[in-house]
This record gives sequence, C-alpha cells and structure tokens, in this order.
Amino acid sequence: MNPAATTTVPGRSCPLHYRYRPEVFAVEAPPALRELEVLYVVGGLYGNALALQQVLRLFELERGRKRLVFNGDFHWFDADATTFAQVQRDVLVHTALRGNVETELAADANEGDDDAGCGCAYPDWVGDATVQRSNRILRRLRSVVTAAQRAELAALPMWLRADVGDLRIGIVHGDAQSLAGWGFAQEHLRDGAHRAAVQHWFSAAQVQAFASTHTCLPVFQSLAGGRAIYNNGAAGMPNFAGDGAGLLIRFALQPHAGSQRRFGVVQRGVFVDALAIDTDAAAVQRQFLAQWPPGSDAHASYFERIARGPAYATADVLRAEG
Repeated sequence: MNPAATTTVPGRSCPLHYRYRPEVFAVEAPPALRELEVLYVVGGLYGNALALQQVLRLFELERGRKRLVFNGDFHWFDADATTFAQVQRDVLVHTALRGNVETELAADANEGDDDAGCGCAYPDWVGDATVQRSNRILRRLRSVVTAAQRAELAALPMWLRADVGDLRIGIVHGDAQSLAGWGFAQEHLRDGAHRAAVQHWFSAAQVQAFASTHTCLPVFQSLAGGRAIYNNGAAGMPNFAGDGAGLLIRFALQPHAGSQRRFGVVQRGVFVDALAIDTDAAAVQRQFLAQWPPGSDAHASYFERIARGPAYATADVLRAEG
C-alpha cells in the first residue's frame, strides 16, 4: 500500500481488497509467460487510443516467443463509449492486469467503494484538488462502461509472474503489496530506509525484478543483490519535459533494433529498455480535448503535462543502490 495512506479520504485510501502479500510472486510463471524472448509491459495507457496503436505496431515487429502485458490503468481519458470500447477490445486481445481504474470501474456504479474514490491511494504530496478531480473523472467513466465490460475488467488479475531468460519478474500495477501501492514511486525510492524495506519484499517474492507503473513518473532503480525495479511512468502521457512520448518497458534476450530506445540496463543477460511510444502530438491533443475540453477535470489535471511534459528528465531515471 501507499506508505502515506492512513486515512479513508476518497482517492487517498488503500482498500483491503487491493492488497496481497509479496509471497504471492514466489510461484512458477504460467506457461504463457514462461521462457519468453520478448516481454512488453505497458502501464498507464490512460485511454490514449493513438498510443495504443503505436504499442501494437512496435510489438508486431518483435520476433521470437513474445508477450504483451498491460499492467493496469489502460482506461482513464477514454470517456466516450466508442473510444472506451475500442481500448478495452484491443487491450484484452493481449494479457492485462487491472489497475485501480479498472478495479473501480469493475464494481457496479451503485456498489463501488465510496472510501476508495478513484482508488489511486494518492500520497500527501498530491494536492487535494487533484484527488477530488480524479474521483470525478472516475465517476464520469462509470457512465460509459457497460455491464459486460465491467465483467471483463473484474476477471483480470492484480499481479502476474513472468520469466524472460533467467530473469524472474513480478508484474504489478502498484507495488509488491498493493494494486495501488506507491512503494515503487521514484519519490519513495530516493529514501535509503525505504529501499531497505523493499529488499524484504524481494526476498519474500523470490523475483529479481518488478515491473510497475501507477505513480506516473519513470524510474529504473537498481538494488543490492542484483535486484531492480522498473517503473515505466506512463505509456499514454509524456514522461519528460519537452518530450511528448509515452514509455513502455521491453525485456528481451536481444537488444532493441529500432530507434525508440530512450534508456536501459542489462540484468541477468536480459536487455531491459524503456521504449518511446511516439505519436502525433497534435492528434493526441485533439483526441483529448474532444473528450475533456477546457474547464473539465481531466483538462485541469493533465493537459499541461500532455502539452509540455512534466518537470522530470531522463537523468533522474537510472539509479544505482547507494
């Protein structure tokens, strides 16, 4: 769970049904996610249909035994029924986890967890106005999801195990304890005491890497003992100032042959790279504004980032223990 989430304020709370123990990862990967040569992990698509099409094009170019996993929050800005249905249909052709957005949408509109709000479990550094807007965005999305779509979302798991070469990977939306946990946020990983606590999660999980998203900014954090956390930030929004691309994580036995690689490392003989999801920025903005015009909640929270990127740089991402 979010280390700072101790209240029951909607949008800040961490519901009990979001939680699991790190020990759940200490299992064999399912056959479809075992002995992979290429694994894409795509988190925080946020309903960006143009970014989704670019992800699918990139994945189609890959060769060998491969798998594409969407690790939650693939819905968010897709507030019209047609776009929502398109995103859900194209995502669920592949493997998917539910993020907090999908988990809250999966509940009947009259049976949702009022304490959860959007389910984001926002930490203290996120302002109250942002939290309240996110709760209202979730309520608007509830108005377009159908009963059949809710059932599809409810059936999705909260976590997965995968193997690429000799690398054992836990795939989550949030962190090793909660679907909406912020334990893999770049802000928390700056703290040495927190990184020491995370090492206990790794020991219980018996993996060498976690792939996560949820916290909106990317970080590749190496830890002692040959362990690492790979958080892609967002696939459907810019991650750096002046750079309009989203990011996905590519785990592979061979280096990436294209021009999309932004940065990466090698762990246990596996190439772990952040690939840029480049789209037509003007087209993305038109699509967003058609659903969230000026004065709307998503526009207030996200349009500045979509247009210019966050105040974050690639130099902030690659971090070694100590």
